[in-house]
Amino acid sequence: MGQKLQGKIAYITGASQGIGRATAIALAQEGVHVGLIARQESKLNDVVKEVEQYGVNAEIGIVDISDLEAVDQTIKNLVSRLGQPDILINNAGTATSGKLAESDPGEWKRTFDVNVFGMYHVTRSVLPYMMEDNIGDIINISSSSGLKGTSGMSAYCASKFAVQGMSESLMQEVRPYNIRVFTMNPSLVATELPFGDKLEDENDPDKYMQPEDLAEYMVAQLKLNQRIFIKQSLQWATNPF
Repeated sequence: MGQKLQGKIAYITGASQGIGRATAIALAQEGVHVGLIARQESKLNDVVKEVEQYGVNAEIGIVDISDLEAVDQTIKNLVSRLGQPDILINNAGTATSGKLAESDPGEWKRTFDVNVFGMYHVTRSVLPYMMEDNIGDIINISSSSGLKGTSGMSAYCASKFAVQGMSESLMQEVRPYNIRVFTMNPSLVATELPFGDKLEDENDPDKYMQPEDLAEYMVAQLKLNQRIFIKQSLQWATNPF
């Protein structure tokens, strides 16, 4: 049989909107207390109000995850106010488009600072607590673009390919501590990342995957008996055409 999630503590990056927000709500519905990490305080406070309706505790950490020292302090603050994490959802990410020859070096670097180093910073700060407890769950949100390159998306694809390698290595390193590392590779999801300010107008729920779909999938993964995990998975819309 699987396991119940009630009473566990999850830290979620990129929790102010999109997949992160949907995951926070889905976990709260299962009785999971949530540490919400993002840069926008007002949006995080809105998510707090949503999840507290389910009777769970919620704390926020306002931080740019590309800043290692700030991340370390944020995680320490969350541990003090909420408790040590049982679950980490590495969801925060950014994207830039454009052909490599015409790309801006600063945008390239920023993409890696958030998508790769940001994930590294948060994971590095959280891992000691999970290793101490000899159990834990880490879900890394990569992308189908981390498995197949796309013209005009070199920075984003390169960063997500890096996430694959980091996740694979991490998975092998922490299995002896009963820590499961799941890597998810969704194709297009209806969030602000691909659609920007056109999300409300262009989102077609009958065609595109919704943040709630991925949140539901994550909850199902986490409920698996601790002896099993899904190392890598791909999520596709059935008919987005």
